[in-house]
Amino acid sequence: MKTKMLCFAVALAFAPAAFAAYKCVDEKGITRIGETPPDECANVPMQEIGRNGSVIRTIPPSLTPEQVKAQQDAAEKNKQAQKEAAEQQRKDLALLNTYASEKEIDMTRDRNVEPVNNRIKVARERIEAIEKRSKEIEDEMEFYKAGKSDKAGKGKGKGAKDTPEQLKENLDRAKKEKATLERNIAASEKEIEQIKAKYDLDRKRWLALKNVAPSK
Repeated sequence: MKTKMLCFAVALAFAPAAFAAYKCVDEKGITRIGETPPDECANVPMQEIGRNGSVIRTIPPSLTPEQVKAQQDAAEKNKQAQKEAAEQQRKDLALLNTYASEKEIDMTRDRNVEPVNNRIKVARERIEAIEKRSKEIEDEMEFYKAGKSDKAGKGKGKGAKDTPEQLKENLDRAKKEKATLERNIAASEKEIEQIKAKYDLDRKRWLALKNVAPSK
């Protein structure tokens, strides 16, 4: 070891003014010195030594592929976090500029819910009309069925007629329309829940930004 250090000192003494050497203790505990970074120093800290023997800088070890990927992932995660923070700041500013009070948030919610409630009301009124018409069609169909079963199944009764296909088609169409309206009502009710949830979150965030307690 003393011989190596002596040789290193001699090399520095007779080196050109711009000379710099590289030194490290490799993974096996062996001191490595060279005019260029020794290959054995790749995975350990390495020092760049000036002509006077002083340490110019310490060079960290090369990163493994796993470490490089970890750094890239961390950088991407940090970038995404900054993007989300900027977007949240934009939303917060818009929220504060949109509403002057908690009451305004509730009023806006109600204005958005009202047309959906109106659609539900119209759909339910239409369902009532369909149910009424369906009952009339069914009663009319029963009239034809009663005529066909007259005289205990011994043929058609006096004046009996087959049930018109148009009645069957009208009843089927009415049932399909009712089912569609019922699905629309369910979708509208879900839409109302989503609207209320959205404005509930807006209210909570607005109150947090204003640092005030919610009204009761």
